[in-house]
Amino acid sequence: MAFEQKDSFQPMSDINVTPLVDVMLVLLVIFMVTAPMFSQGLPVHLPEAQGQPMVHHQPLVVTISKEGRIYLGDHQMGLTDLRGALPAATPHAGRPEVLLKSDQEVPYGLVVQVMAILKDAGVDKLGLVT
Repeated sequence: MAFEQKDSFQPMSDINVTPLVDVMLVLLVIFMVTAPMFSQGLPVHLPEAQGQPMVHHQPLVVTISKEGRIYLGDHQMGLTDLRGALPAATPHAGRPEVLLKSDQEVPYGLVVQVMAILKDAGVDKLGLVT
């Protein structure tokens, strides 16, 4: 049997991806090990300092109780009274920031009604407390 032997070498046109896959898997393992350390943060003892707080006002808190009663701060009021009471409760200039707290057994429709009243009263920043 005669073997044909090629004296000329031709360039290989295939890409060997095995080393690339190996490097990617090593990088993936390194990322998976180090990522939780970055998300938890490091324990640091912060120094105490005197000064005025950077936030000059506290957000208003609107609460809906289990019985469906609506409170602005500590004052109970109805749906119609809430719209009028909001501007008086915000002594600072600008649009108020409101936190909405609601019992889990309150019907969703009542929560949406309160949110609509707050939006109509000019509240742009509304946070739902969970």
